[in-house]
Amino acid sequence: MSPKVYSARHHQGAVVPSDVVATGPIPSPPSDLEALKAEGGDSLTFDQFTVDDAWTLGLLLRRRLSQFASEGKPTLISIALANSRQVVFQCAVGSGTAPDNEVWVARKRSAVLRWGCSTWMLHCKFRGDEELFRAKYGMDAATAAGYAIHGGGVPVRVNGVEGVVAVVVVSGLKQHEDHGVIYEAVRGYWREV
Repeated sequence: MSPKVYSARHHQGAVVPSDVVATGPIPSPPSDLEALKAEGGDSLTFDQFTVDDAWTLGLLLRRRLSQFASEGKPTLISIALANSRQVVFQCAVGSGTAPDNEVWVARKRSAVLRWGCSTWMLHCKFRGDEELFRAKYGMDAATAAGYAIHGGGVPVRVNGVEGVVAVVVVSGLKQHEDHGVIYEAVRGYWREV
């Protein structure tokens, strides 16, 4: 099955209209692997993905997550290139994030880069069982500690390009919300082509 490919609705540098940012609860992603794959929940594929696109996505996420920060739920957003791990967008949303959020971001990013799929997909595949995950890949506890199988890390791909080009991570909410908000932001601003 071909991946869903997303293209910007507006030209680069355009001001993001406020009507593309959702309000209310974040939709929960499917937890069934087949439904998740059918929905494209293992990665996001774009027709292009530049630092300007990363900036736009980061701002959309920040705007959306501000609602939760005002409810005492701060988050950390991080978008990094896959080849160099260069961070091209990062920001804390609301006061109260901790150094632990940085650790979660690093662990989610590492999992995405190693397995090439979303951390929510890994969570669903192993039903959240970190011991099963560790055993499956023959990792000792110290090695496994470098990876997180909790939702919120999503690989970015570009149509026609082999491999992952960037990783989007959200940390701070419930894991299904960390994952769901990324997809919600993309589907609200980019159109499926």
